[in-house]
Amino acid sequence: MELEEFTRTSAATADGDGVRLANNGLLDVPVDGTVMVRAGSMVAYTGEMSFTGKASAEGTPVMEAEGHGRLYVADRSKKVRVLDLDAGESISVSGDDVLAFESTVDYDINTIGSVSEAVAGGLTNGYLTGPGQVAISTHGDPLVLTPPVITDPDATVAWSGDLSSSMSVNKAIEIGRTSDETVQMEFAGSEGFVVVQPHEE
Repeated sequence: MELEEFTRTSAATADGDGVRLANNGLLDVPVDGTVMVRAGSMVAYTGEMSFTGKASAEGTPVMEAEGHGRLYVADRSKKVRVLDLDAGESISVSGDDVLAFESTVDYDINTIGSVSEAVAGGLTNGYLTGPGQVAISTHGDPLVLTPPVITDPDATVAWSGDLSSSMSVNKAIEIGRTSDETVQMEFAGSEGFVVVQPHEE
C-alpha cells in the first residue's frame, strides 16, 4: 500500500455527532463538557482536554475527560461496541470491559459475590443506566446468550441490568490436575441477555 493511500484510507474524520467507532478497535468520542473513559485508554485527542482519575473503592480504573474536541480511546486492541441506552435502561459490564460512557449515564461500580472475592480475587462490574451511550470492549467477537446460562467469570463481559447473577463453586471433586473452572457465574430466568467473549481476562 502506498503512503498516500494509507493516509487517505486510515485518516480520522472530524465530522459527526455522538460516540462512534473510528475502526473496530478505536473509539472516537466528541467531547463538549465531560465524558467518562477507562483510565489510561487515551491514545490521542484534538482540541483542549484534561483528565482526572475517578477510580472506585474497588479499584476499577475510570477517568473523567473534560474539555472540547475529539478523544480517541482504545484498550489493548480489543474490539469495541457502542450501545445506546434509553432512559432507565441498564446494563452490567465487567470492570475490565467498560471503555467509555457519556456523562448522562448513571454508574455504580461494585464487587460481585463473596465467592468471587475469596477464590478469584474479586470481580468488579459497572452498573450503567441510561440515557446515553456506553462503549464496551471485548477480546474477539462477543457472543450473546439467553439465560438460563452458566459462564466463566473471566470470559463474562456484560448482562442486562434486570438480570440477576450469582457466583457458585464447581462442586465436582477433582483428583490430580484441576479443570481451572472452579468459580462460575449463574444467570437464571428466561429473559435478558449475557455477553461472553472468546478470551479469559
